[in-house]
Amino acid sequence: MIDDKDRRILEILQQDGRVTNVELARAVELTPAATAERVRKLEERGLLRGYTALLDPQALGLGLLAFIFVRVDDKDDLLGRAESTAEALAALPSVLELHHLAGEDCFLLKVRARDTDDLYRMLRDDFGPFKAIRGTRTTIVLKTVKETTRLPLNREGVGE
Repeated sequence: MIDDKDRRILEILQQDGRVTNVELARAVELTPAATAERVRKLEERGLLRGYTALLDPQALGLGLLAFIFVRVDDKDDLLGRAESTAEALAALPSVLELHHLAGEDCFLLKVRARDTDDLYRMLRDDFGPFKAIRGTRTTIVLKTVKETTRLPLNREGVGE
């Protein structure tokens, strides 16, 4: 699916999305035109979804990281309402990630808050109005050892 040059381009862009096309071309040993064409094709194929700036949550006053496990009513899930609940939860600005789970809980949400009071407000005001939510379990992160958006492209079978 992707060759070594494409894989290297993706690795470099994951490391630094602001790298110039000339620097990228030099690193992958292609001409700037050929590199730009490869990047365009990676974007068209959906392998490269976009470019973003990574902000420092601590510096912005959002130092509390929490994961919230959410259960919805079984009857709502059977009637297909769980998907609309997921879409509505995902639309909340406080929700950074939302994952539909197999198992006891229905969803796992990643949120950032200023402090525990802000997290409490979020649980009460943002999630409280959802009639389908049967319960939540919140885990507060004490310390983050590793957090990355980079995908491991050098593993066997990735991108083939």
